[in-house]
Amino acid sequence: MSITVTTWSLEQTSPADLRPAAQAPAGVRIVRAEVPSPEFSRFLYTAVGGDVRWTDRLPWSYARWSEYLARPGVETWVAYENGTPAGYIELEAQEGAAVEIAYFGLIPAFRGRRIGGQLLSYGVARAWDLSERWPGTGPVERVWVHTCSKDGEHAMDNYLRRGFRLFGTKTEEEPKVAVPGPWPGAHTAA
Repeated sequence: MSITVTTWSLEQTSPADLRPAAQAPAGVRIVRAEVPSPEFSRFLYTAVGGDVRWTDRLPWSYARWSEYLARPGVETWVAYENGTPAGYIELEAQEGAAVEIAYFGLIPAFRGRRIGGQLLSYGVARAWDLSERWPGTGPVERVWVHTCSKDGEHAMDNYLRRGFRLFGTKTEEEPKVAVPGPWPGAHTAA
């Protein structure tokens, strides 16, 4: 059995493209996870992506997570609400003066609370100034992301409101996989 998935690729080509969201609710702060931690990154990946079928990194070993997170220009920025992780944005410097938003999203319990726009705004600004923290990566000329029809219902709108422009669309069939959730039985949607 398969499902039809549409993937949209979006980009900004200047820091001036960013249209920041309104201020996040009180008690929300965004902090860079400066110490690479496979355990924490895998927790964020499964907690945010479990109900929207993020599965590509589930088979990654501890060593693969460690190697990826230690690469120059890979950053994880975490939104906390009153001390509890609410979501994250993962940035990855790439060749050609680009930064990809590799992953972005909120833990389901924190969606719909005006945190996502603020986290995306802050993360995109950090993508644009990433070379200041990673000497040798060169100035950033492009920030890009892809989202798909499996992602949250507000994902595409959030990217467009932050100033991203569509540059590519593709549709393909993917095998239907069980929704993993952050742990067995955690998923509540169909």
